[in-house]
Order: sequence, then C-alpha cells, then structure tokens
Amino acid sequence: MLNFANKTIDENRQGEAYAGELATNAKPGKLFYIESYGCQMNFSDSEIIASILHTEGFVPTKNVEDADLIFLNTCSIREKAEQTVRKRLTEFKKIKKQRPSMLIGVLGCMAERLKSKLLEEEKLVDIVVGPDAYRSLPQLIDEADSGTKAVNVLLSREETYADISPVRLNSNGINAFVSIMRGCNNMCSFCVVPFTRGRERSRDDASIVAECKDLFEQGYKEVTLLGQNVDSYYWVDPKTNHPVDFAMLLEKVAQISPSLRIRFSTSHPKDITDKVLHTMKAHANICKYIHLPVQSGSTRILQLMNRTYTREWYLAKVKRIKEIMPECTISADIMTGFCTETEQDHENTLDIMRQSKYEYSYMFAYSERPGTLAAKRYTDDVPDEVKKRRLDEIVKLQNSLSLETNKLDIGKVFEVLIEGNSKKSDLQWMGRNSQNKVMVFDKIENNQLQPGSFVHVMAESCTQGTLMGKIVNLS
Repeated sequence: MLNFANKTIDENRQGEAYAGELATNAKPGKLFYIESYGCQMNFSDSEIIASILHTEGFVPTKNVEDADLIFLNTCSIREKAEQTVRKRLTEFKKIKKQRPSMLIGVLGCMAERLKSKLLEEEKLVDIVVGPDAYRSLPQLIDEADSGTKAVNVLLSREETYADISPVRLNSNGINAFVSIMRGCNNMCSFCVVPFTRGRERSRDDASIVAECKDLFEQGYKEVTLLGQNVDSYYWVDPKTNHPVDFAMLLEKVAQISPSLRIRFSTSHPKDITDKVLHTMKAHANICKYIHLPVQSGSTRILQLMNRTYTREWYLAKVKRIKEIMPECTISADIMTGFCTETEQDHENTLDIMRQSKYEYSYMFAYSERPGTLAAKRYTDDVPDEVKKRRLDEIVKLQNSLSLETNKLDIGKVFEVLIEGNSKKSDLQWMGRNSQNKVMVFDKIENNQLQPGSFVHVMAESCTQGTLMGKIVNLS
C-alpha cells in the first residue's frame, strides 16, 4: 500500500505523471504522456498501457506540452476524483488549441461511465478506452488521427493482460506492483467497480510467478500483488485441472527467494481465510500487514452497503488475525455519512476503530455514484455538514490510534527495506518494515547501504505517521 498514515482518501490518491525509457523503435515525434488517478490498480494499468504504446514505437515524455498523445487513467470511485480529471481535461483542451494535432484520451473507470459526455457533450477528448480494451489503443489512435472519435469500453470476462510485460514507470527499481486478477464480483451498493471493471477473473499462476521472478532477477526487492479482492483469487490449470487459490499463489511467490518481500492488496473481510493467514505466518518474507476495509462499524449500515458481514463477524476476523500473527498490522477503509446513517451508527464506527486499533486508515465521506445500487435504492440523506463533522471525528480518532500503536513499537527492532532518502534530509534513510510502517533513520558513514538494502532499525521515537530510529546489528 501507499505510505499514507492518516489522511482522507482524496488527499491520498492524487494523480501522478509518468515517463519511462526511450523506445528503441520510436516513431519520430510521437510522444505520449500519462497521468494516473485512483487506486494502485490504475497505476499498474498505466504500466500495461505504456508497454502497449512502447511496442508501437511511441515514446514517453514528462512534458505535457510536448506530447502528441495525452492520456488520463481515471477513477470514478469518488466525485472529487472525477472533478479533478475534468479540470485537467479543460487545461489540456487549452493546450490542444495551440496544437490541434494533439490527441487527448480518457482511460479507465471514468471512460466507461462518462463516454458520451466526454466525447459529445463536452468535447473534451478524442479517445475513450475502458479498462479491458487497452489492446485496441493503437487502432483507436489511428482512428482519432483521421478525425474520428475513437471509443472502446467493452468489458471482458477473459482479459487479464497476462502476456504483457509492464513498463515500470518512474520505478525506483525496488518496489513493483503485479496485477493478479481483474474485476470484482462483490456488489457493494456504494461501489462502481463491478460496472466499470467487469466481473472477476484471475491470471494464471505461472504468469504471475514468472513476472515476480523476473522482477527479482532485475533487482527488485518487493512486489505487491494487486486485485480488487485478492483473497478470491482462483485459477484452475486447464492442463492438470488443479486449482490454485490465493494462499497457494502467495506461497509460490514467497518461494522465489527469501530476499523478495511480498505484499498484497486489497482483502475483503469475508474472503481472507485461515489458510492465507497461516501461509503469511510461515514465510518471513510475506509482510505482516493486511488492508482490511471495514467501511462502517454498524451492522445495519453494512447490510445496506451489501458488505455481507456483520460488525461482530468483522471483529472476530480481526481477533483471528491477531491470534495467528500477533505482530500483524491492520489498516482499513472507513466511510462516513452513508445513506440513513445515524449518530448511533457513527458511534459504532468509532467503536470498531478503537477495538480494531488500526495502524492507519483511508477515510472519506460517502458521495453518491451514478449507476450504483445505492444510487438506485437509497436517498443520500445525510447533510454535507454532518458528513464533514463525522469525518473529522474519524480522522482525529485515527490520528490518536496511529500515535498510540507507534508508541508501542518504541524499543523494538525491525528489518527495514531502504527505499531512498528521507523527504526532510539527505542525511537520513527512509524505508518500511514488514508491518508497512514508515521508518526514518540516520545514515552511517563508510558503509555499503543503498536503496534496496535491508537493515535492522530500532525505533526510538515516533509521530503518528512515522517511526524514527537508528541502525543496529550492522554487519
């Protein structure tokens, strides 16, 4: 997961421009620029898109003014994300007036949901491509070049892009995302993902293991296995008819090398099994961290959300995780202000946070998404000022919980993967421990440590988002 301790989801998931290496078969003057918004799946998809364009000879650029192709890989999960994308498209349209040959495309979840508006009503884009149609990009670019509005938002029951080797964009050479499945079968009433990304389908395990092995051989030290719901991963080998579930896949990746760290995201509480937990416990290189979205602490609200578990069931799952792996940290997604939410429902959410003792959370207020089950069935009846106040209370509680759990780590020694310099000083390293906590510590002169090195660090002090410490047991 991204290393944000206690911010709202809108603050966490900002757009990021990407550029990679020059293509060897570059088409003169054909430069592309990508911005990605939303979840880690979108950032992973941008690497697939870059690979497809790279094969066609297009060259990435960091300068939007130089680009012949501008793509926004979009998110529809929050209204603010869509507003941000619309603002960017308006800015790009101004650039296009100076360079009429420039093509602007919207990719991903927003593309599927707002194709007509973006193409016809607002005339902001030339190309619209859904998450399952990236292979058609070269043909769509040719169509748009000829003056035709190019669209492909068809969803697929088979597409996993398993055969495409992603171009690692702006990579630090240490951490990489590996998509293991696409789509979602959980019809949470507030969520657009089943409608924008289609039904759930898993990649074959051999291609996933091969990609992770290749990353390790390239020098990467950590991979994060991605899916809307990784715990429901399920692949049946057509040759042997033998099934592979998520626990088995985790073990296969862990066995590539004890020096390769494995993370995964996201888990649905109803699907994470004891088998997965015991696999995590058995392998030191599988990080002891689980992102376990709760959304609400009220059973009544959870039922309206179609989350398929109760408050008591969720707390029992948290207890089970701690029983098997006492050192495991847990984070969550927390939504406030869902339809009909009362003060008692809100108090139940605060209470489940206290009982679960989340190390950090992604917190946000509910915003109705057109086309979802909630938009069709319920009224968004919680006033904005109430949502804002409840969100503020949730954020303040999470801040105190994060500080409290970090204080408990003072005096402990953790293995940390160095990711780079601290944001505040080039004299300090920054990295993460197995529990996904950010650790900052002073560099030591005349040693061979560098980004990608593993080092043992003792926590000496903390803030609510960071552990500060010193290197120990350096051989």
